Amino acid sequence: MAKGDDIQERLIDFGVRILKVCASLPRSKAGRHLGDQLLRSGTAPAANYAEARGSESAQDFIHKLRICSKELNESAVWLAMITRAEMLPGHRLEELQAECTSLTKIINASIATAKANQQRATREESAPYEFDVDNQQSAIIHQQSE
Repeated sequence: MAKGDDIQERLIDFGVRILKVCASLPRSKAGRHLGDQLLRSGTAPAANYAEARGSESAQDFIHKLRICSKELNESAVWLAMITRAEMLPGHRLEELQAECTSLTKIINASIATAKANQQRATREESAPYEFDVDNQQSAIIHQQSE
């Protein structure tokens, strides 16, 4: 299994569970409104994570992960509203809410790691000199352009 496959699968499973919750909401105006909002925000993270995995740059990767995080945060709000409005039994949403929190933490940790890696790469690119402690000499590092 490739790096990130587990998270991708969890996000897809989360989206499928969101689809089922939305399908079981009341057909009232409020139920339709919350269902539509949750449907959009709850299914988007899987697609955005897939886009992040295929990103063309570190900045694009971080941007797509931030979108995932925002959509998961929005989903948490809609799930809380559904629970508080008692549109579905609270116990039915507990595991889904916990998974939403867990996925948000994973995505946010990935963002932090990607940012740290990007900053480290930037520092390495901006340091054109290398000091050889053994020979006590400075040398220009020749960087290959891609």
